[in-house]
Amino acid sequence: MSTSAEQPERAAFVRAEGVLVSRGVLSAVAYMAAHRPGFRERGLRLLQTATAAPLFAALGQRDRALGNRIAHLPLRDMSEDRIAVLAEEYVEDILRDKVLDTGVELLRRLRREGFHVVVLCEGIDEVMGRLVRSLEVADDVHANRLEYKNGRATGKLEDPVLGGYEGGRFVRDYAAERGLDLARCRAYASKGPDIVLLSAVGEPCAVNPDYTLRKAAREADWPVMDYPA
Repeated sequence: MSTSAEQPERAAFVRAEGVLVSRGVLSAVAYMAAHRPGFRERGLRLLQTATAAPLFAALGQRDRALGNRIAHLPLRDMSEDRIAVLAEEYVEDILRDKVLDTGVELLRRLRREGFHVVVLCEGIDEVMGRLVRSLEVADDVHANRLEYKNGRATGKLEDPVLGGYEGGRFVRDYAAERGLDLARCRAYASKGPDIVLLSAVGEPCAVNPDYTLRKAAREADWPVMDYPA
């Protein structure tokens, strides 16, 4: 996490996946599973990733935090050093090409307008945190964190797990700690469960929304941004 020393007056909360980058959690996990040592172990973890995919999709509109927990189980027993190496490779070889230029410009514009930009990532810090910080478009970056014991991943995510309905709680806690007036803050997100995040601020905006969020935005009269993904 990166934190600005000055207390912001207005913040803009941005969900990275869907707004800033077009790839999601499972892509990174599959990449790491495919690069595990040993044919048997690699096959087992890829199968586990494939099994997690429909569960992640099914939970995506109901309990996205649980979906994120399930999605990262294939990383169990991988060393912290190996995950760091693969994360760097994935960011540079694959994920950087999936950055949405319009999203980057959106965040830069928000900073020019004086907003304290806070990016929330469902992906792990080794991947999404690394990418977002390298883009230099945010003041704070918050990503999910893998739990490690004795230098190896347990396959679990540390609490709190970002994703879905937890976004609203995060925004309210963040604002309370910094004395922010949420009525003057903005939020940008693309998934149905992010309705809670968007509802927490005075100026919400749905970006490249899925069906659920588009419908909610229309009913709530929220602005909608669509740009090439």
